[in-house]
Amino acid sequence: MLMALIIGPVAQACGFLVAENGAVRLGKTTTFVAWEDGVEHYITNFTFEGDVESFGSIIPLPAEPTSVTKAGAWTLQRLGREVNPPPPAEFFLAAVGDSSEVEVILETKIDSLDVVVLKGGGADVLDWVNSNGFDLPPGPSTEHLLEYYSSRSPYFLAARFDFEAAAEDEFVSGDGIPVQIEMPTERPWVPLHILHGASPDSAIINADIYVLTPVQPSFLHGTGLTLEHSDVASPQLLADLRSDENMEWVPDSGWLSYLVLATDADNLVYDLSIGVGDTAPSLVDAGFARFEPSDGQLEALGLQRTNSNVPDVVAAMALLLLAAGAGAVAWRLR
Repeated sequence: MLMALIIGPVAQACGFLVAENGAVRLGKTTTFVAWEDGVEHYITNFTFEGDVESFGSIIPLPAEPTSVTKAGAWTLQRLGREVNPPPPAEFFLAAVGDSSEVEVILETKIDSLDVVVLKGGGADVLDWVNSNGFDLPPGPSTEHLLEYYSSRSPYFLAARFDFEAAAEDEFVSGDGIPVQIEMPTERPWVPLHILHGASPDSAIINADIYVLTPVQPSFLHGTGLTLEHSDVASPQLLADLRSDENMEWVPDSGWLSYLVLATDADNLVYDLSIGVGDTAPSLVDAGFARFEPSDGQLEALGLQRTNSNVPDVVAAMALLLLAAGAGAVAWRLR
């Protein structure tokens, strides 16, 4: 098996990672989203942090997953090496309960990680996870975040480490389990606003996001997220990714985008919406509107949707949101 050159600590999941006594830290997150032909592969890493017997993490999902499996052991690190190759000297080698309001879609165990996919409203999902030992903090802040996401999609993935199983696997603080979620969706998006839920307003939120699409994508998001790399994915990178465990689906060609999030937690009031081909990024999926504008609404504003990926339409709507005080919006096609 190919060994990867990696650097730095294992990154944590792009989700809401908490413990009631504050013993679990939310560090830098790393996420890999690959989308093609209406199917999104969402890969992130759940990291065992702190010294507690149980803690949970929850990720909002854009659609009902068809599978949840363990991802490649070093896929995220290989992506990091592609866009940020460190000096050679810095490299090293590395080989449930019930609720009438919540539907359990899927249950699985990945190494020492218990995983469940739920369908329901935000408040009901919060009650369910806390009644079943996932230990998310109760209160208006958490409920608000989950309601925010459930108004767009009722699906959530909750995960927790089995402390005894982690000890048997000789896990230590900082060790992680990469998880891969496959789901059908015509409009891929990445949840970012939920990262605020695990941090005070004054904290700095850092994240690395890798996006693999068949063609160059467009993005809609708030300030604090920067596109650092945008180019055709190298054949060697794709071959390396395909050789990792459970990564045989990686295509032979594609476009690799790398975005870096660095912003105050109180500024993180948006998500990342991705547009591919004829599908433009969505104001709803980015968290800037409750409903997508209809053709009639666009016409009333003096706009028209001649092609769903016309940047002027998205940019004009973003300017209207700014004028209404909805927050800063960025649109990128590069």
